[in-house]
Amino acid sequence: MRFVIRYFFRFVRLVLTPVILLMEKLTTPKAVARSVEDQAKVDSACQDLALYQFQACPFCVKVRKEIARLGLDIELLDARNDEIHRTALVNGGGLTKVPCLRIAQSDGSQEWLYESSAINQWLKERFDPSLEDATKA
Repeated sequence: MRFVIRYFFRFVRLVLTPVILLMEKLTTPKAVARSVEDQAKVDSACQDLALYQFQACPFCVKVRKEIARLGLDIELLDARNDEIHRTALVNGGGLTKVPCLRIAQSDGSQEWLYESSAINQWLKERFDPSLEDATKA
């Protein structure tokens, strides 16, 4: 019975993966407009970030769409198919759970942020130009 259940879920994943990836392609928003100088600052800040993810994970898709909306150049690391990235995720963050945003601090330490909603909130607070405009007013 265990054998049947395992292969049933593998089949479901096999069928759903292309659907999830197609939906991501079709629904990914355009990036926000920034000046060249502002985008350079954002790109520089993103050098300290990396997202550990699985390609067809719906929660990872949610984070990748927010990254695209904000126009961020964050390194995407495949924790499913790359053993080195999976090991780094477990050793650094403590869990094999995705999505996980690795945030390198200026003092050399690293923060590991799990949960798609928490990651998206952190990205919005740091990089969303509409929130920056609201705080200046």
